[in-house]
Amino acid sequence: MDWLNKRLVFEKFTKESTSLLDELAVINNGSDKGNQNEKDRSMDFNYLPSVDPETVLQTGHELLSELQQRRFNGLEGGVAWSPMDDELLAQPQVMKLLDSLREQYTRYQEVCRQRSKRTQLDEIQQKVMQVVNWLEGPGSEQLRTQWGIGDSIRASQALQQKHEEIESQHSEWFAVYVELNQQIAALLNAGDEEDLVELKGLQQRLSDVCYRQASQLEFRQNLLQIALEFHGVAQELSQQLDGLLGMLCVDVAPTDGAAIQQTLKLLEEKLKSVDTGLQGLREKGQNLLDQISNQASWAYGKDVSSENKDNVDHIQNVMEDMQLRKQRCEDMVDVRRLKMLQMVQLFKCEEDAAQAVEWLNELLDALLKTHIRLGDDSQETKILIEKHRKFVDVAQSTYDYGRQLLQATVVLCQSLRCTSRSSGDTLPKLNRVWKQFTITSEERVHRLEMALAFHSNAEKILQENPDLSESVLDFEQFEEIEGVGKSLLDRLTVPVIYPDGTEQYFGSPSDMASTAEHIRERIKMVCLKKQQLLEPDASIRES
Repeated sequence: MDWLNKRLVFEKFTKESTSLLDELAVINNGSDKGNQNEKDRSMDFNYLPSVDPETVLQTGHELLSELQQRRFNGLEGGVAWSPMDDELLAQPQVMKLLDSLREQYTRYQEVCRQRSKRTQLDEIQQKVMQVVNWLEGPGSEQLRTQWGIGDSIRASQALQQKHEEIESQHSEWFAVYVELNQQIAALLNAGDEEDLVELKGLQQRLSDVCYRQASQLEFRQNLLQIALEFHGVAQELSQQLDGLLGMLCVDVAPTDGAAIQQTLKLLEEKLKSVDTGLQGLREKGQNLLDQISNQASWAYGKDVSSENKDNVDHIQNVMEDMQLRKQRCEDMVDVRRLKMLQMVQLFKCEEDAAQAVEWLNELLDALLKTHIRLGDDSQETKILIEKHRKFVDVAQSTYDYGRQLLQATVVLCQSLRCTSRSSGDTLPKLNRVWKQFTITSEERVHRLEMALAFHSNAEKILQENPDLSESVLDFEQFEEIEGVGKSLLDRLTVPVIYPDGTEQYFGSPSDMASTAEHIRERIKMVCLKKQQLLEPDASIRES
């Protein structure tokens, strides 16, 4: 029963393999006759077998394996195996058919390879000529018309866009070149001597043309990129110069020295940025000029001297114009810097003058609140007078310093042509506080001088001197000392009156009370001394 099933497979294989052998023989024999027409024909269904040789071979191998396994099992199994005659003949027939199929299929594969190679070679030759003809024709003509660099960013971008369109067209042909080069390399690796020379010639010519066009495209792209960068730097520098010029044309009205310093710093930064931009423009321009000088080598015989001259003139004109604009801005910056430095000086003078007023106010306040002692004796009073003189010298120097600063502000305002300044209020303030200080100082001096006279005369009388005779003593001196002391006490209660009607007292009420108490004690001592001198005189008159 098993052989009956295998027989159907065997008969089918025999039929398919026999038919396939006939077809392969026809194809192989036709190729061996060297029909010239076949060399020019592409491989189509007329040259293909009706069944797949690989499938038939696979079926034959499987059938042979099963027949061999069946025979082996029958011999080794210990069971009587009685094959039919046709089963015994099937295995050698299958082996013979497989051998014939392998031989014819191998020849068929070689025929197919040769035909495929011839077809591929014809296609390669045709495509190579198409690529070469286009690159040396329309492609080269497109490049011959592109020499400008544009006179602005927009113009350069338009040229770049046009170049990208040209590159896009070339890229399609370059893709064909890559594919052709791979195909040629594959054929060269096959090692067919009769085709090597022709293939290498095609490959060399194709590579030369493609590399030349690619180099020209790359050169043009680099040139346009450098031109775009040059125009970009030029535009940015122009905007920086416009901004700097606009800043210089606006009249400055800073409010203080810090604002001026900030403005000066901003000017210096902008000028430094312009210097950097101009240096960058020169570098880009020189690079672009170098590229343009090399452009003639790609001219394909075309005279591009006029186009190059226009490009060179444009680049040099741009750089010269930027240099002139930068020089004008530098001159204006120098003028503005001088003016702003004068304004810094003006603000400084105004600030220091206001500080002088503040210092005088502080000195006046110190004079009224802390310079209140009149001394306990003549020696201390003399020391206080000397200290007050030095104190007044400090105030005088401060006042003179403020006056000089305000005079300097007047000169600076005239130079800067500014009329209304806040420093105009400083001079009246300075004069007012100085007047108040002068009046207060004079009152302080007057009180110290009265105190010195009081202490000096009182000390003369109060000194222990046993030789002091009555004739020497003048009782009017006692009355004079008492009068000076009382006048001094009265003076302590009188305020300092300023021209505007305001009043100020030296020290606090407790300070005045302490000073007055010491003066009263001295007056009492003088009165007691006078009483002591009068008592002996009265006794003499009674006796």
